[in-house]
Amino acid sequence: MSHPPRLRISEIFHSLQGEGLTAGERTAFVRLTGCPLRCTYCDTEYAFKGGEWMSLDDILERVATFGVRYVCVTGGEPLAQTHCPALLTALCDARYSVSLETAGALDVSVVDPRAVRVMDIKTPASGELVRNLWSNLEHLTERDQIKFVICDEADYHWAADQVAQRQLDRLCAVIFSPAAGRLAPRVLGEWILRDRLPVRFQVQLHKVLWGDERGR
Repeated sequence: MSHPPRLRISEIFHSLQGEGLTAGERTAFVRLTGCPLRCTYCDTEYAFKGGEWMSLDDILERVATFGVRYVCVTGGEPLAQTHCPALLTALCDARYSVSLETAGALDVSVVDPRAVRVMDIKTPASGELVRNLWSNLEHLTERDQIKFVICDEADYHWAADQVAQRQLDRLCAVIFSPAAGRLAPRVLGEWILRDRLPVRFQVQLHKVLWGDERGR
């Protein structure tokens, strides 16, 4: 007899979306535990381990208490858990607008097409350049988003080259974000304007409002 799927959850909280095309929207965040990557700029190392096991019903019940339209499944790396696709489908079935934040190192084709995939492409300074699964680009649609976290000028030029060579802006929205504490937002903004890149600039809104406070 099979058991209902469960996931290890680091935290579930209510906040304003700080990144991507729905920045500023009230959102329920479901943060899954565990990640196979170790990016140099990671700001959620506490999600690498721990957490509590929850069923899909328990997760949906908690999310419902926030009275939101948007739900973001994040991590860690959510796709590292076998039942993450089932969670995304359950949230979509419950008629939420769902997004998945993923590092781009694991297969995104398993994700329910109703969910928006916000996929990182790892830059050289992330320390995880070799983990980029480039075949994931074949599965993205215009509803999805590609994100580069830029740590320095070398990262910027590398990312700009990827956008141009792979014509990423024709796939979906492309976002450049400065790594907090490593690159001044104004500097990145000036580079984008100078080079007239077809990308969207963003800062992490939640950090502007609450810094590194957990659950925000």
